[in-house]
Amino acid sequence: MARQIRIDQIADLMEEEIQEVVKLAALSWTRQVKEQTPVDTGRLRNAWQTNIGKLQAEITNNVEYAEPVLYGNNLPASWQGKYRTRQGTQPGFPDLIGKEIATNEVPSFIAAFRRRN
Repeated sequence: MARQIRIDQIADLMEEEIQEVVKLAALSWTRQVKEQTPVDTGRLRNAWQTNIGKLQAEITNNVEYAEPVLYGNNLPASWQGKYRTRQGTQPGFPDLIGKEIATNEVPSFIAAFRRRN
């Protein structure tokens, strides 16, 4: 049986749902991006930081060479204009992970929340 709520409770329930989805999506993204981050010394992989707020999450990596390795931008001269990692990583893979989570995981997060509430 569906949970019955008063109309004045809808906003609180929706905020709770959004918080849950943001948290689950951020944790999934962090886990997957760490797994796929190319490793030489492990510094880049270990530098991921996740801060989850009420309605948004921020996931950052402050290693100075993160942008060239993750996105293929601002390549160092030693790369001679060619994106390359030892693992053959695709440039922009963090964004691709985010799109995959939005398409494949977020709907199930929402459905699970609604089943519980």
